[in-house]
Amino acid sequence: MYASGLTDVGMTRSQNQDAIFVSTEPVGPLPNLFIVADGMGGHNAGDVASKQAVELASGYIRDFPAAEFVQPDNFLDLMVNAAQHASGLIYAESEKDENMKGMGTTLTACVVEGGKAIIAHVGDSRAYTVSEEKITQLTTDHTYVDELKQAGQLSVEEARNHPKRHVLTRVLGVPGHCQIDGYSVELSGVETILLCSDGLSNMLDDEILQKIIVSEGHAEYRIKKLIKEANNKGGNDNISAILIDLGR
Repeated sequence: MYASGLTDVGMTRSQNQDAIFVSTEPVGPLPNLFIVADGMGGHNAGDVASKQAVELASGYIRDFPAAEFVQPDNFLDLMVNAAQHASGLIYAESEKDENMKGMGTTLTACVVEGGKAIIAHVGDSRAYTVSEEKITQLTTDHTYVDELKQAGQLSVEEARNHPKRHVLTRVLGVPGHCQIDGYSVELSGVETILLCSDGLSNMLDDEILQKIIVSEGHAEYRIKKLIKEANNKGGNDNISAILIDLGR
């Protein structure tokens, strides 16, 4: 397995409010760990929220006191707890500083173990599996528009162009309990996992994502191609991507 990740400010934003974490080496009891976070909030609050999410979640996992009792069957519980831990501390930080009020962040975290991808997710960053045959979105976007789409009130095309498509319904950094989605996905036939912020998925449709990801070249080279293509389409947001190559 090989992995690479990059983040880019895009063409229209002055500040990059995305953050990523890439480790093919063990992080605490986990054999590897990959995270994409996309912050939101005024001033530099989104930047703070995403960086804190990555640092707090990975730090919680790295320093987990009962690491010897963590087995693959409860990797997901550990990841969800790490995300909830980060959410609470991000909210506490936002309450200390008026400039940080309302800050929050998405978080999509992945561990690869035993032929499975184990994913903890909140917000509208995404995880995909990709092969020569198909690309599959694993996560559900926590947005107002996606809820309408899931209810059959909007088509895929209407959702893509809806003026409220960026309105999030779930993020880290809220008071109280933060609901985190968890997934355990079989990787049979899968060649690559993509984690990305919506700055990539909103600019490139699945067909283009798949075409670039399965093309020849090192993971970092293909990520640069993804970012370049998203910027060529307008680069309306910060762009972050992690490619996890399972068999290259």
